[in-house]
Amino acid sequence: MASVVEALRVKLGEDAVLTDEPMSGHTTFRTGGPADLFIMPKSLEEVKESIHILQQYQTPFMVIGNGSNLLVSDKGIRGAVLQIGGRMSKVIADDEYIYAEGGTLLAVLAAKAAENALTGLEFASGIPGTVGGAVTMNAGAYGGEIKDVLVSVEVLTKELEIKTIPAACLELAYRHSILSQNGSILLSASFQLQKGSADAIKSKMMELAEQRREKQPLQYPSAGSTFKRPEGYFAGKLIQDAGLKGKSIGGAQVSEKHAGFVINTDNATTQDILDLIIFCQQTVYEKFNVVLETEVKFVGEN
Repeated sequence: MASVVEALRVKLGEDAVLTDEPMSGHTTFRTGGPADLFIMPKSLEEVKESIHILQQYQTPFMVIGNGSNLLVSDKGIRGAVLQIGGRMSKVIADDEYIYAEGGTLLAVLAAKAAENALTGLEFASGIPGTVGGAVTMNAGAYGGEIKDVLVSVEVLTKELEIKTIPAACLELAYRHSILSQNGSILLSASFQLQKGSADAIKSKMMELAEQRREKQPLQYPSAGSTFKRPEGYFAGKLIQDAGLKGKSIGGAQVSEKHAGFVINTDNATTQDILDLIIFCQQTVYEKFNVVLETEVKFVGEN
């Protein structure tokens, strides 16, 4: 491991490569053990160089953004974590178009649109993820989805080739894109919006923010909605009707404000959260014969 660390630091700099880095600082659940390596590139070239070095040293790796849909094992992650984050978060607005690097937070992207009186991204202003994660999972809220405004993406393929792909070729659907299957890394995305009233756009964003504060447990660490919406149902309603609102295991709890959220109320471990998620799935299936699939991804050792 020392050799790969040294090689990465020579190319990226000392501060860009961390060892035994606690993942609790890089997930919105605030849980997770240490990653052997945590790499923070600041350019496309550094992403390519990092992966090339990792492959040379046969070091397994995974790519993350803001960690807003991740549940990382308490034992951590063996190998490397490559974060497309704040060091790759350039945003440029040009007429009705916005270009954003993959590490840009959606809240920053939505704010940039509002500054330029561009409407279409208001729904994204409260989603805690990055552009990379949002496009990969076709994030959405309050009737809007990324696919509604996405024009194209720039990706790095498994073969380390840079490709520009039109949105129409990404197979964007509910919490899905082809990127989640083919191993490509999203580097940047372009969006087309519409001219609007800056005041009306900001007013709509404030209105949605107020709705979130009223209905969602924003004061606790979580990954947002824990479960996907089952066809014909709402996950939160099923969990509530199963009598699980407020149910706790260790420091994890089904939110009393919104039963679709599993939250970290008291220094929960990842195992606490996982056990509670499984308990909800089993109970809902037993009572209503409905399978709850998670929006959250489970990663790490065991």
